[in-house]
Amino acid sequence: MTQQIPSTEPELAGVRNFRDVGGLPAADGRRVRHGVLFRSGHLAHATDEDAAFLSSLGLHTVFDFRNAADQKLEGPDVELPGVRNVNLPLSDPADGAEFWKMVRDGDIEQLRTLLGDGRAAGRMIASYRTIIRGRTAEHSRVLHSLAEDSVPALMHCAAGKDRAGLSVAVTLLAVGVEREAILADYLESNAKHRRYKVRRAGSAETAYTPEVMELLSPLFDAREEYLAAALETIDETWGGVDPYLEKGLKLAPETRERLRERLLD
Repeated sequence: MTQQIPSTEPELAGVRNFRDVGGLPAADGRRVRHGVLFRSGHLAHATDEDAAFLSSLGLHTVFDFRNAADQKLEGPDVELPGVRNVNLPLSDPADGAEFWKMVRDGDIEQLRTLLGDGRAAGRMIASYRTIIRGRTAEHSRVLHSLAEDSVPALMHCAAGKDRAGLSVAVTLLAVGVEREAILADYLESNAKHRRYKVRRAGSAETAYTPEVMELLSPLFDAREEYLAAALETIDETWGGVDPYLEKGLKLAPETRERLRERLLD
């Protein structure tokens, strides 16, 4: 049975994929509290009205999971008075710079070579697995910060679906949210009004043909198989969520309980 995600997000002009994660059910019968954990795409293009809305949320911390290449492309986040900004890149500083240049500028033959025959989806799956295995220190820092004093918090990357999606998923796993509900929230990034806008060089007739968009779609989709790969990596590497949190993320039982008290009703 599909979990229903409450529609609580406003219409933001310059910020994609914003939503409150509140309302998701935990296994102990509680739910994620509204107004404590938000997710979105980057804040670099937020309008004055967007910034005013974000400021009204009473945010303590914004976690920005973009790397240097992302920030050079999109720009820094807007300044929100009184809000702590924490940049924790979940991919290497120059990771994918040439790849994304090819996505933006490459011709159809280059895109076929780069992305065709399942290579685009394979890249996404490999990226999810790598982040789970290799970014334990960053995810540990996020969870410890949330348990101490960093809520309300907003987590974002560029599109708000992959690096932010994984970080939100890890946070929800830590407080006992059911996997089905985590998946349902993750897949909400596919809604048309939330999707990252694909930008390509050239005319619309050549840059956005049906074949080009089909080749690019695995990069801009939130797919069940991607999140499943991340969860499988947790199980394969640590033997399950509890040892992943304890050994991989160094989350002590008392810290995990503080996290539940911060985030759950």
